[in-house]
Amino acid sequence: MADIFNEVDEELKQDNAKQLWDRYGRYIAGVAVLIVLATAAHVGWKEYVQNRQEAYSEQFMAALSMSGDKKHTEAAAVLAQLSRDASGGYATLARFREAVERTAAGEASAAVDIYDAVADDGGVDTLYQGLAVLNAVLLRIDDGDPVKLTASLEPLAAPESPWRHTAGELIAVLALRSGDVAKAREGYRKLADDLKAPQGARARATEMLRTFGK
Repeated sequence: MADIFNEVDEELKQDNAKQLWDRYGRYIAGVAVLIVLATAAHVGWKEYVQNRQEAYSEQFMAALSMSGDKKHTEAAAVLAQLSRDASGGYATLARFREAVERTAAGEASAAVDIYDAVADDGGVDTLYQGLAVLNAVLLRIDDGDPVKLTASLEPLAAPESPWRHTAGELIAVLALRSGDVAKAREGYRKLADDLKAPQGARARATEMLRTFGK
């Protein structure tokens, strides 16, 4: 079967990949965004409970209130200050949330810079560094360099990585965007066959494999 796929005309493969990306790419990336942001919220809330500090708590809740009122730029400014004043988990949470607010304010480039800074910060737990890489890739997934983005994800796709399933799915998405149907198929097949992968990720991978088979 693999030989048959390899014999498909290259131009046809690229056309099919473009059609698949146009039809499913944003949906897949959107689902991944929800997964990553939900994880960030959970991680952040755990740190908040463990390190409750009244002054920082008030600042953070004030920023969330501004966000609820769609004052995302103002919320981001409060969170930026909080990330400078606080330390440990609170500072990290503030940085992640500031990036979310910058994105909501239409400042995706500023949000990417924040995620990149967290990813490169040796003082941040490696779990959060990986989360920052995922978020940065998601913001660049439509127009960033697929080769560079894939390279940044590969360490997170390692078998021992807690982010391996999300990273693997994003690598497949980037392969699809690049027109590399074979690589995308391989990535989705690996994810679909992984019994330890989240059910949602396996279901999406299975559906994409069905699409490839059409």
